[in-house]
Amino acid sequence: MSIAANLSAIKGEVERLNVKLIAISKTKPASDILTAYEAGQRVFGENNVQELIEKYEELPKDIEWHLVGHLQSNKVKYIAPFISLIHSVDSLKLLVEINKQALKNNRVIDCLLQVYIADEDTKYGLDFAEAIELLRDPEFQELKNIRIVGVMGIATNTDNQKMIEDEFYELNTFFHGLKQSFFRKDEAFKEISMGMSGDYKLAIDQGSTMIRVGSTIFGTRSDK
Repeated sequence: MSIAANLSAIKGEVERLNVKLIAISKTKPASDILTAYEAGQRVFGENNVQELIEKYEELPKDIEWHLVGHLQSNKVKYIAPFISLIHSVDSLKLLVEINKQALKNNRVIDCLLQVYIADEDTKYGLDFAEAIELLRDPEFQELKNIRIVGVMGIATNTDNQKMIEDEFYELNTFFHGLKQSFFRKDEAFKEISMGMSGDYKLAIDQGSTMIRVGSTIFGTRSDK
């Protein structure tokens, strides 16, 4: 199937459920992204800052770019002028830098807290206690040029569907706990970014509002 046909199939599935589709275009050429764009897709996700900047400069300016991969503090300045949403905030230090660069660009940058839910070794993501500690930190309260709009999580890479469901359920439950405790009056705090090509249906069943889908749209990822 073509990129356009793949997109049409998945959009038909998720849009009636009010779930936002982020087309994960990392390692894909700009021509593939343009094909998806011409088929109506406007939201794309990248995990590499350099690649993201190159594509931003080359492609139409009404694309909504999301950064879904790990973000180093020293690279925030390059995407701060245009990024729509950063999914992968995993420290207060990173938030402070995003706030600083957003201020320089006279913007408020939307962010998700990346929460570690997988049962496997990973370098990135806050555990539940760390996320709460961050939100309670007086330094966080002073950040006026970032806006926390929800949470993001990546499930364990496994064929065990029950395990994946449980991890998504935990993230959904945690999201609602944060909403009650920290964001009760904040209408912007509404996003749960979870689910990728292999597990997005399970994620939607467990309350996902954003799915990050690459290979189902573009085909198997090519290595750079």
